[in-house]
Amino acid sequence: MIQRLNSGRRILTYPAVHPCEAIAPETLLISLIALTHNICSYKSKCIASNKRNALEAIRQIGVIRVFVEEIQAGPPGLPDSTVLSFSELHLAFQKVQYLLEDCTRDDARVWMLMNSERVANQFRVLIRAMATALDVLPLDVIHVAVEVKEQVELVMRQARRVRFDVDPEDKRVVEAVKNVLIGFEKRVDPDKSELKRVLDHVGIRRWSRCEKELRFLESEIGFENLREVGLLSSLKGLLCYCRCVMFGSVDGLPGPRPESSSRSEVVSCLNLDDFRCPISLEIMTDPVTIATGHSYDRSSIMKWFRAGKPICPKTGEKMKNMEVVPNLALKRLIQQYCNENGIPFGDSGRRNRDIGRSTVAGSLAAEGAMKMVAEFLSASVGTGSVEERNKAAYEIRLLSKTSIFNRSCLVEAGVVQHLLKLLASADSETQENAVAGLLNLSKHSKGKAVIVENGGVDLVVDVLKEGLKVEACQHAAGTLFYLASIEEYRILIGENPRAIPALRELIKNGSDRGKKNALVAIFGLLTHPANHRRVLAAGVVPLLFEILASFESEVLVTDSLAILATLAEKPEGAVAISRCKALDSIVGILNLSTSRAAKEFCVSLLLALCANGGHNVVALLVKSPSLMGCLYSQLSEGTSRASKRASALIKVLHEFHETRSSGPVNRVLPQERFVHVR
Repeated sequence: MIQRLNSGRRILTYPAVHPCEAIAPETLLISLIALTHNICSYKSKCIASNKRNALEAIRQIGVIRVFVEEIQAGPPGLPDSTVLSFSELHLAFQKVQYLLEDCTRDDARVWMLMNSERVANQFRVLIRAMATALDVLPLDVIHVAVEVKEQVELVMRQARRVRFDVDPEDKRVVEAVKNVLIGFEKRVDPDKSELKRVLDHVGIRRWSRCEKELRFLESEIGFENLREVGLLSSLKGLLCYCRCVMFGSVDGLPGPRPESSSRSEVVSCLNLDDFRCPISLEIMTDPVTIATGHSYDRSSIMKWFRAGKPICPKTGEKMKNMEVVPNLALKRLIQQYCNENGIPFGDSGRRNRDIGRSTVAGSLAAEGAMKMVAEFLSASVGTGSVEERNKAAYEIRLLSKTSIFNRSCLVEAGVVQHLLKLLASADSETQENAVAGLLNLSKHSKGKAVIVENGGVDLVVDVLKEGLKVEACQHAAGTLFYLASIEEYRILIGENPRAIPALRELIKNGSDRGKKNALVAIFGLLTHPANHRRVLAAGVVPLLFEILASFESEVLVTDSLAILATLAEKPEGAVAISRCKALDSIVGILNLSTSRAAKEFCVSLLLALCANGGHNVVALLVKSPSLMGCLYSQLSEGTSRASKRASALIKVLHEFHETRSSGPVNRVLPQERFVHVR
């Protein structure tokens, strides 16, 4: 009966459920008692703002708790007339519980402070609702002690009389925050003593606490309306400034977000196909759950329902109702997966409010704060002590990961040159933070140019080959991947005799993340023709087939297939691949893989091998009993590119079969290169 609190609920929302009309009074009473106990437990928790109002609400509900416990302990047989009152009380108390959960959150204190008036008003509304519910309770037929009834009547009067105003100190701190934000707009440094007063008021006394608040604000920006996004962005700027300037060290275990450690266990065991809408087969941007428990993209399922189909598309089950519920937990998982894998995430049906992908700040205050932070970090990473440089490098690493605008500010402030110098640091943490920061800044067009102009390619390759930590090596590979998006930089990287061999070593001995970074870096380098020969000479191809044989990670398998398909487009690449005698392995992946991308690369690879490997390759493929079925399924189920290539490969195989049956005629393939394959 009690509505369970869950992480999918938005802050300051109250998804309470009204008890059903047929519920027995005794059952409702038991649930009501449990609910009041839960509410009273919040008295011992930290309430950073609206504390007086929260405690007053808890006190009044505590009196009601005694009252309902007395009823339960009294004679059995409650009149049915109590159901209406108890139901309304239950509904109001569910909302109070949600509100108290928000007031005691340890990651949203600044947001709750800035919404003090809204929160105070909500307490007022809910306590008035409690009084209204008690008004219809037939006290004269309920057997409890006279003094308990008197206490209830007193609470009813107090509930209407208590004002539930915003606490004066909360008001003063809110005004202080607003003044700081106005200062940021004018690029005026705030008074540090005033900032400390604000932070102390909400209990933010450590770097990790400040970071926690920042993460909350970032998660909210994607969901709020445009008016709220401005305030959220401004508060992000404030807390970012405080985290970088007000705290001299990173305390405890803050749970950093950089590449090597931010990937959650849940996300790591998922692939992109898990997030596709079963109807459109596109990544869901606004997932909703229907009555059968299955999730779809909102636009797709609503179009399905409007077409007069009152059934679940996956199960065929007839729907009792066509209501949809936003699946916020799934949406956050999709956002996290897309952010960690560099996949654009758009919000269909409404303006995209992903500040992280915007080239401008979310507000003037956020813009001013970020520019001031960038200047502060540039000075710290360039001329600070060893500890200050390491912390500044770590802050740059975090900030450059979260938004395009941040990268722009940091590049303009001149942090790239300082980070490049830190790559030679004898301290492993400093080196890792520096190269991770450069990885993020290499995503920015000007950042790429500054890295290369300052000799960054050779320095990054040095870290790739001889980095003090495995994580530093994998970040270096990622940096080369982004640099390789520019043609002249692809040439420069390829000409470094240590670059491609070092990437090969990372594929062989690195972690899964390191292997992925090395694979995508090589894939990027292959868009320059001269690098094909260098990749083949480095002995990369056999390692790729080892990844295919292990099939431990579908992501790595897909990336390996992409490289092989590219190499096979040239005769020397097809020869090197054919020598590995792995056609059965490729066909097996085409048959078993659940990744549409992997299947597409399999088809592309096989088609390229047929074109550049000659009749021997085609002859072996014709003998494969499962290949034709896989290819025909790609015609209907694959991507448009996979469908076209599957059609071309089917034609090649059919023509070869007909040629072999009718004797020698014209060549089936445009090129022939006879190699021995199995």
